[in-house]
Amino acid sequence: MIGNTVRFSTRLVDWYRANRRELPWRVDRGTPSPYYVLVSEAMLQQTQVATAKPYFLRFIERFPTLAALASAEPQEVLRLWQGLGYYSRARNLHTTAQIVTAKYAGVIPSQVDLLMELPGIGRYTAGAIASLAFDRRAAVLDGNVIRVLCRVDAIQEDPRRPDVRKRLWQRAEQLLPDEGAGDFNSGLMELGATICTPRSAKCMGCPVQRHCQAFAAGMQDRIPAVQARKVRPIERRWTLCLRCHQKWLIEQRPTNGRWAGMWQFLTIEAGRGRPTAQQIGKRTGLDVTTPQPLGRIKHDLTHRRYEFEVFVCQVSGHPVKRPADGTVWASLLDLSDYPLPRPHLRIADMLRQRSSTPKGQVR
Repeated sequence: MIGNTVRFSTRLVDWYRANRRELPWRVDRGTPSPYYVLVSEAMLQQTQVATAKPYFLRFIERFPTLAALASAEPQEVLRLWQGLGYYSRARNLHTTAQIVTAKYAGVIPSQVDLLMELPGIGRYTAGAIASLAFDRRAAVLDGNVIRVLCRVDAIQEDPRRPDVRKRLWQRAEQLLPDEGAGDFNSGLMELGATICTPRSAKCMGCPVQRHCQAFAAGMQDRIPAVQARKVRPIERRWTLCLRCHQKWLIEQRPTNGRWAGMWQFLTIEAGRGRPTAQQIGKRTGLDVTTPQPLGRIKHDLTHRRYEFEVFVCQVSGHPVKRPADGTVWASLLDLSDYPLPRPHLRIADMLRQRSSTPKGQVR
């Protein structure tokens, strides 16, 4: 066990205050803006700090307050989230801003139970907002904290097991100091991110090394238990880039499911061989040339992998502006106005390279 929890807390907090990283959602003194914490915690779910930083800065520049976010158009929120992935986080964040504006007069709640009633906010995120923004005595348990606690207590069982996860929550709550919970929780997360890392932990620089049972037993590299990698199925898609008069046909995805409400080049489930002009014409009602291959794109997600085989074809004649509901014709420059999933951002880049003029401009 950790032993003297007061010494553990003091050493951790002292180290954190002296060594913490300068991040745009933190402040030099006092507690950070609850809105900044809300946005940053939404972005940091499933995303590393280095990736989230530029997105946070752009997001806050466009939506500097909760009220500004609440009044934004959903498409604009998605566009600023474009490339960050896990887009349900953006939709939940937008909805949360609207709920807080309407129900709490724009003041983010400080109580964990009220925070957990908001979309996309679970026990960890609620604890992070309550402690970091309001210094409430609320525990947090993210991947970094799990790793630290497993090593400190030499927990060799799989932390994904419900009984082990329950023990870890109890431990995180036991260790919380009566005051300064925000810095303590930040310290635990910072320790896991910078010192107590998954591989090659920097134990010689750890402020709580003397409290760590895994280090004492030389087991830090074997804890937490290595999780078996799940086999992820591959889903194949054909992406059809239809061009007419320097514009490309894009369609809006359904309002639920993966990449909900975002835009993409026409995409269908892949069949045998290659798509034909007849297949595309039947689907779109357009007269198109034989599809020409542009390339392949692979895209990995947590539970599955995608492979997009991309084709380009020319549309004959003068098609109507909207051949079907939920589709538009857009130039490559206009695509920046539409939120595209990452695979389709890459496809747009491929088209730009293909369509570049000698001067480096695109149409």
